[in-house]
Amino acid sequence: MPKPGEHKTVQSRILQYAQEIGWTFVSRKDAEMRRNFDSSAGEPSEQARSASLFFDDLLYQKIKSFNPLYNEAEGALVGRLRRLSADIYGNRDMLTFLRNNGKYFSAEENRELDLMLIDYANPQRNVYEVTEEFYWHNGRHGNREDIVFLINGIPVLVVECKNADKDEGIALGIDQLRRYHIETPELFIPQMAFTATDALGFDYGATWNTVRRNLFHWKHEQVGQLEAKVKSFFDIPRVLKLLKDYILFAEKDEVLNKFILQQHQTAAVEQAVTRAHDAVKRRGLIWHTQGSGKTFTMLKTAELLFKAPESDKPTILLLIDRNELEDQLMKNLAALGMENVEHANSIARLNQLLGQDHRGIIVSTIHKFRDMSADLNKRRNIFVLVDEAHRTTGGDLGNYLMAALPNATYLGYTGTPIDRTAYGQGTFKTFGVDDAPQGYLHKYSIAESIADGTTLPLFYNLAP
Repeated sequence: MPKPGEHKTVQSRILQYAQEIGWTFVSRKDAEMRRNFDSSAGEPSEQARSASLFFDDLLYQKIKSFNPLYNEAEGALVGRLRRLSADIYGNRDMLTFLRNNGKYFSAEENRELDLMLIDYANPQRNVYEVTEEFYWHNGRHGNREDIVFLINGIPVLVVECKNADKDEGIALGIDQLRRYHIETPELFIPQMAFTATDALGFDYGATWNTVRRNLFHWKHEQVGQLEAKVKSFFDIPRVLKLLKDYILFAEKDEVLNKFILQQHQTAAVEQAVTRAHDAVKRRGLIWHTQGSGKTFTMLKTAELLFKAPESDKPTILLLIDRNELEDQLMKNLAALGMENVEHANSIARLNQLLGQDHRGIIVSTIHKFRDMSADLNKRRNIFVLVDEAHRTTGGDLGNYLMAALPNATYLGYTGTPIDRTAYGQGTFKTFGVDDAPQGYLHKYSIAESIADGTTLPLFYNLAP
């Protein structure tokens, strides 16, 4: 049970603010009844073993509404979801379902169809609920989450609340969430993100990734205002974007990791996609300090551009400046579930893909544009995303690139732009935008990174 102070100063306020922005409150008692769990009857562990993580009745109702040809028994899909592995792989599979990429077999059509769980195109068709004291017991351990947000009966976000008068309150909340992952991992099959707050601070992260460097401060202009932070973080359109676009999985050294894009990353992605679809403007610069996740920002931009109807079957060229990065980039694209990805591993292959008007994503290095013919492809819906833009396109290779694709849109990503505008050179000259006085679409400075704790101070002593 929550301590009275915590409930009054933090938990009850979050529930109130959530209701004010469109979430429907479900009492603990009603939530437990809908989950087939009654903590007042018998041993909680015995009761919870037969309980569901979902509001089964609502979930089935929405499945039938969104998928008219779905004909499985009421508990069939919930059973499939409950059988997902209680680890990061099960969570990845669940996100596939939440993004409507799961499948079901239609006897009427005699084929598999996409299964819709959330209607992103018509958000008003979904049911948005919030409850408190969300209890789960797996026969070994039992844990109770302070606040849980559900969409169509699926718990997707969790909040751990601490009193503001506690020292290191948020750190204590994060420690609790780490313990929940170990003791009751079943909770985190459907839950995609978490927050921890002591009413003053408000930190967030992706479930299955509670490493401190991957926890972030949620920022709002009204510093220290819990109401502003709750209403902006749990804003329903933003939560839908988060689930649909801004959580990703990537493998490194054969280990699966999960990431949530930070505010500066999502803002840059949205700015870049908007610029790419501009009918007139063909340049854009993203200036994000080193170590702030530029690669994921660039990959997510590529993914959204590829999927956007406005792109009209585009070609997206991802350019890097080192051969050893190509394999890692290909792995990250595969982890994002991107299809139609080509690795231009030679000059001849790059010429072939562009010359034959390939539609899809192409990974290459800038060096493969050496001596490339001018006007190789004059199509307009070619989007060139250039990593380390300050050094990639500064010389002859950049001239070959832009001559070969004269009507493409060029988006540069850099942490250290070179300003030689006075000499008609430099990153701002190549990628700068005239409609922004600073010359960039979006900036995330080292000062902001230090304030966010992303960049840490360096301490050193001089050797004798």
